Amino acid sequence: MKIQIEDFETGWFGISMGIKKSEIDILIEGLKNLKRNEAQHFHVRSNYEGDGGVGDIELFIEDENTQDNSVIDLSLSIEPNR
Repeated sequence: MKIQIEDFETGWFGISMGIKKSEIDILIEGLKNLKRNEAQHFHVRSNYEGDGGVGDIELFIEDENTQDNSVIDLSLSIEPNR
């Protein structure tokens, strides 16, 4: 997995996560575990090599009544071929 930060120079940042096919099932299993047991959480962690960047991303269940500051956007950037 490779995570990069993009500085939009507006006070906002973008984070892109490149995931290997071999890691997809690991991520899905972590999300399934969260769905089964909302007291759990898991992390995507850096190997802390190189010049610095994102050190840790924690995924956990948020209360449904909590005000969001982000949404999940599953729109495809490249349309599948027919």
